[in-house]
Formats: sequence, structure tokens, C-alpha cells
Amino acid sequence: MGDGIGVIIETDRDVARLAAELAAAHPRFAFALEQTGPLPLRRRKDGFDQVLSAIVSQQVRVAAARAIWARMQEAKLTGPRKIMWASEEELRLAGLSRQKVKYARALAEARIDFKALRTLPNAEVINILTEVSGVGRWTAQIYLMFSLGRADVFADNDLALQEGARMLFDLPHRPKEREMRDIAAQWSPWRAVAARALWAYYHVEKQREGIS
Repeated sequence: MGDGIGVIIETDRDVARLAAELAAAHPRFAFALEQTGPLPLRRRKDGFDQVLSAIVSQQVRVAAARAIWARMQEAKLTGPRKIMWASEEELRLAGLSRQKVKYARALAEARIDFKALRTLPNAEVINILTEVSGVGRWTAQIYLMFSLGRADVFADNDLALQEGARMLFDLPHRPKEREMRDIAAQWSPWRAVAARALWAYYHVEKQREGIS
């Protein structure tokens, strides 16, 4: 992943333009896009609650994560002050495990200037976020891609991306993190668009397997 900021993805038009450039440079992505159709924007707002939501989602099913997050929103437990003021019992009643209570409080105590992250290089954003207990590289990379719109970021340790790459490029095995990082380096400066394409292609292939 590059150390700078690079292109910022703001609109569906940005995704389409960068996907066309990626496909022109790497024809297998042209094939993937034929299967998937237009790629989603997936932009979301930035800030404390986005990282907190990612912590909530760790190691639980999507439906469970959404239910917990909905309870936290209803209890107004999505800001740093509210997290610090809440008792452990209140956070546990919202659905957080004891470990995630610690992570949520660590994030609140970190006092990250999320507005400042908008103008920092990718590597610095990752360093700042991963200093917080419970925030790993994957969470930081997802934040860069979708909350900050960085176009040249890839989540090397994402299992669906690894499996999508194996399927699309007919690899003999699913690449692990380091190998995936080396492979994805070839797709710079469109790595976040390559990620969108691989996620979409992975889901298309899994649906096809389910139908057959």
C-alpha cells in the first residue's frame, strides 16, 4: 500500500472510471466486471462511530453485529463520551462482550482526531488506528477504503478477497496475507477498486456454486 493519499473515491462515477482503468491494465478484472456488473461505491461517513462499529462486528455474524449496533444506537452509546460515561453493565446489556467493552473504552481514551485523519497519508492513518487495542490492520484498511475513500488501499488479510483472487486468477491455493499483499501491489493505484471487484466476484461465484 502506498504511503500517500492518492485519489479519493467520492462517487459511483469515480468507481466506474477507476474500474475501467483497472480492467484496461489487468484484463482478468475486465472478465470479473463482466460477471459482477457495476461495482458498489460503499462510501460511508468517517469518525469514531465507524471504528466502534467495526469493533462491534469483530468475530460475530453480520446479523448479530447489526442487532448489537442497533441496540447501541438506541442507547446512544456510539460516541466517545457516552462510552466513557457508561458503566460496564450498560455496555454489556447493549451486547458487547467484556473484551469489546475494553476495546470500546480504549478507542474512546485514544482521543483520535478523526478530522485530521482525512489529510494524513495512508500509512500514518493505519499507525494511529492500530495503536488502539482491538483495532487491527484490517479495520484500519477498511476505514481508509470506505470512510476516507482512499483508492489505493487493499485489505490483505481479508479471507473473501484472498479467495476471490484465487478464483479469478485460478491460483493453486488461497494466498495468505504476505502473498496477497505482493499480488495486490500489481494493482496499484487501483487497489481499493480491485478489492471491490474481488468481493463482488467472490459473491457471484459463491452464488453460482449454490445454484449448481
